[in-house]
Amino acid sequence: MRLLQPINALRGALIDPARRERSVLLALAVYLALWTIYGTIAKSSQGLHPDMTELIAWSRDLAWGYKHPPLAALIVRLWFSLFPVAEWSYYLLAMLMPTIALWIVWRLSADYLDIEKRVVGLALLMLIPFFNFHALKFNVNTVLIPAWAATTLWFLRSYKTRSPIYAALAGVGAAACMLGKYWSVFLLAGLIVAALIDKRRAGYFRFAAPWITVLAGLAVLAPHLVWLAQNDFAPFSYAVTLHGDKPFAVTVFAALGYLAGSIGYVAIPVIIVLAAARPNRATIADMVWPGDSERRLAAAAFWAPLLLPAAGALASGTEITSLWSMPAWTLLPVLLLSSPKLTMATADTRGILVAAVAVPLIVLIAAPAIAINVQHTGPQPAAAHAQVLAYQVERAWHDATPQPMRYVGGDPDIAYGVAAYAGDRPRALPGLPQPNDAELAQSGMVLVCFVEDVNCRQAADALAARIGPSRRIESEIVRNYLSFAGKPQRYTILIVPPRP
Repeated sequence: MRLLQPINALRGALIDPARRERSVLLALAVYLALWTIYGTIAKSSQGLHPDMTELIAWSRDLAWGYKHPPLAALIVRLWFSLFPVAEWSYYLLAMLMPTIALWIVWRLSADYLDIEKRVVGLALLMLIPFFNFHALKFNVNTVLIPAWAATTLWFLRSYKTRSPIYAALAGVGAAACMLGKYWSVFLLAGLIVAALIDKRRAGYFRFAAPWITVLAGLAVLAPHLVWLAQNDFAPFSYAVTLHGDKPFAVTVFAALGYLAGSIGYVAIPVIIVLAAARPNRATIADMVWPGDSERRLAAAAFWAPLLLPAAGALASGTEITSLWSMPAWTLLPVLLLSSPKLTMATADTRGILVAAVAVPLIVLIAAPAIAINVQHTGPQPAAAHAQVLAYQVERAWHDATPQPMRYVGGDPDIAYGVAAYAGDRPRALPGLPQPNDAELAQSGMVLVCFVEDVNCRQAADALAARIGPSRRIESEIVRNYLSFAGKPQRYTILIVPPRP
């Protein structure tokens, strides 16, 4: 029983009205720190994922859009104006996203759950991989976790109170979600569906609240809409090219996989609640689709954004994946725990808290072994070698010219990595509006490919021949981790100095 004393103390602090708010903030700060340390250690042999270095490259050349909307790049720009570009700082930013979302869930759940269930609900979300393992890869999906949570909170409170402030916040939140990723259209559509099927909809739409939400959202979104029109809606073309126009059978399989995978990601919290509370059929029915209006609105706001993507995929011939359901779980604790027919014993709360505390501690202990295993199996070279390669590329550039390196291209993953780490902070050519030949000739550029990537090398040779004289270098990089040797990888580097 002595081992449970810290858990009892934690539960006591979280349910005490005088201490609960500062206690939950402290608990979330510890959660943030543990998972950041885990990510820094476990991923130390593999480098930053290309999705992350791509955002650094975008953040150096801010615009109102790229192949995705600009919110993630803007956050990265602001973050690295305060912190150094380093793996630990990037994982800290990544884990800040789900941590903020957990705090929002804590605040939202106060509208539906008693304090014991609020503690359980928060702990259950900490057992979902979206809030830790997957969140460590900061990308356009990660930023949606707090954005969807905040928008859901503000919408529900706006609907309930008709408050102009909450209505405006809901609009701003909705715009932020769309500026994060267009996938957020399913959140907005889902919240509209939830409002329309609610019995109180006539009263809601007679008030100013929904129209304030629309106007606030459009005001925030307007610059991006202008950018879309000016750029021929390029992100939509990218999305269709990558995920759209699929055969019906492929779409059906992907939609079923999306639903099954999404359920699989949250299976542990669901199983824990069912095993602990042992609800009967009537209670399960009340959990899934509540009888009272307030809880049913929350349930509709949960189910609609989760299920609409499957219907949208079938209608549009788009291939979707369960990873994209990452931000859709804000209301899961309300769905699982808000039924008055369901009770949770104090012993169950303790057990769930034990699991929530134990998981990050266990994986933190395992982090060095995970890093070593990745080193043995061979990490992605573009990520693992990025920092060393950036140093070599920059040194070769300055051997050729005293001018700063302005552009780096070639293989996209390599270019993003070099751009992220190079001291000259160059622009990465892939994915950005291409400078004209005159600008490239005036500034010069570096093109980097894997030696074995014939297509990349041919494209680099063609571009270099069009711009000006070039110098070719081949480099072999081996990144060792502790005493474990890495796999060698050869790179072709084309230096095109600026024209005099």
